[in-house]
Amino acid sequence: MPTRLTTLRTFVGAAVLPLALVSPSWCRGDTPRAAGEAPATLCSPAGVLRGAARQWAAISLCAGTGAPVMSVSAPANCGYPSTKARYLCRTSGTWTATRNGVPVASGPLPGTGEYPGPGTYAFTARLHAVSAPSAVDLTGTVRATLTLTAPKPRATHRIKVDRPSVRAGSTTTLTYKVYRDSDEGDGSARLGLIAEEGTGARITTDDPRCINPLVGRHPSRTRLAYSLDCALTDLQPGHPDTVRVRLALGRACSTVVSKAGYWMPKGQALFTGGMLAGPTVACV
Repeated sequence: MPTRLTTLRTFVGAAVLPLALVSPSWCRGDTPRAAGEAPATLCSPAGVLRGAARQWAAISLCAGTGAPVMSVSAPANCGYPSTKARYLCRTSGTWTATRNGVPVASGPLPGTGEYPGPGTYAFTARLHAVSAPSAVDLTGTVRATLTLTAPKPRATHRIKVDRPSVRAGSTTTLTYKVYRDSDEGDGSARLGLIAEEGTGARITTDDPRCINPLVGRHPSRTRLAYSLDCALTDLQPGHPDTVRVRLALGRACSTVVSKAGYWMPKGQALFTGGMLAGPTVACV
């Protein structure tokens, strides 16, 4: 039987998750690309999964470098001993990256996370490999060591909050500051604050730039009391924007996460923005 051409699929996720180790009271955002090294993908063989009927899946682990977002994927070849054909192979699962034994990043596979910077990382993936046609269906763990060389991009934005925690049964004023530290980009950003759904938490403010998000189909007027969205337009280096909010908690505790989306315009290019994970206010 003629050998079929191997087809690999590389899946890239779009979420940006906070994966760097940062202080609980402030967080930073990064420039759209790292200086000195073009974006690239680094791959390494990670192992072969084998089944009881001698079917197999040869897995590689890949990490994209040279940008603020590191994409992780697991391309694979699948095969069955009764034929010389190699099948298209689809992989999914979860991954973890450690450096000197310390976890620095994790997420779904395929997926993305903040680029942790240059260094040697041990990647471990727990995954499911399925072929098409469906002769191979295997689950297992694979490992690879990848040495990333791209420098970590310079921070352009950061978020600070004036207190690390709140208490249940209280109303607390929280003051957030959003900084733009780069001459690149412009003064626009969206600050989002989100408490835990179902806890009765309410976030309010007198700031006209902020509103509780509208949800549901028209003519719904339902707004999420536990979330707040603020449109900032005056961010400049040396001139942060300040947002003061009131967080009301009942008997149930709720953390509050913060995030910001910002645009780094480069002519008419589309994908020039970024997402920044801000500090999480704990409940004690």
